[in-house]
Amino acid sequence: MNLSRLDLNLVVALRALLEERNVTRAGERIGLSQPAMSAALSRLRRHFDDELLARTGNAYELTPLGVALRDRSATACDLLERVFASQADFDPAAESREFTLLASDYSASVFGSALARAVHHEAPGIRLVFQHPAPSVEENTAALLSTVDGLLMPHGVIDGFPAIDLFQDRWLCMIADDHPEVGDALTLDHLARLPWAVYQRPYDAPAARQLSMLGISPHVEVSVQTFQLLPYMVEGTRRVAMIQERLARRAVCSAGVRVLPCPFDAVPVQVALWWHPVHAQDAAHIWLREKAAEVGAGLMAEG
Repeated sequence: MNLSRLDLNLVVALRALLEERNVTRAGERIGLSQPAMSAALSRLRRHFDDELLARTGNAYELTPLGVALRDRSATACDLLERVFASQADFDPAAESREFTLLASDYSASVFGSALARAVHHEAPGIRLVFQHPAPSVEENTAALLSTVDGLLMPHGVIDGFPAIDLFQDRWLCMIADDHPEVGDALTLDHLARLPWAVYQRPYDAPAARQLSMLGISPHVEVSVQTFQLLPYMVEGTRRVAMIQERLARRAVCSAGVRVLPCPFDAVPVQVALWWHPVHAQDAAHIWLREKAAEVGAGLMAEG
């Protein structure tokens, strides 16, 4: 495909048409008249050799290709916006800009809060937006990274994108403080026999990945979308969960739980900031990465 022969304004029109499924509303959305929008739709139909929008009664429905192009056109528009928003110079004390980072509640609370404090003092015009990544982030990493400024994620989930290491943590096991079957130490037998509370999908939760290497398939009773809910799913039950030490320090103060060392050599948590290559030379993004590395070094110095 020769991009020089394409009118990139059609990407904006394509997104509006596929999301609105109405020529008039799509034109109003991007500031084009109804005849101009109809002409854009005709050009898009010729290019793709597909109707894209097919009339059904008094409404339009997307064709199968239209459905496939809807998310792709949104991603393309977001990526183009980020390309043309790139800057050669960046003054954090004077600039106004928003950075969006995908992060679990663990990464947002442990690292994001420290980053937000640093930005608050150094760059008052900067806005940070933390969004929870979808469980399928490893399946659509390129598309997701192209629409945000970065992803806070431990090593071992994604690969093949530029990243900087931020901080380390270690896994601990968490049980109710009055657990009837566990004393001062957990055993592998406990982990195999007791019910579990896990983060996200039971079959590929961090705990399940670690235990699978030991030949243990945890009996999952509860799965939650945030790490910070785990203490409350363990409190007052026979359940066990794995939780990061930096988060566990807070959990034991807010719920009736206690933490114990894992009865196996759990792979440490190494959290990194991952980004799309489109951001590589953007001065604002370079500043964000440098600030993130600085904050991560501070967390490591705290222990």
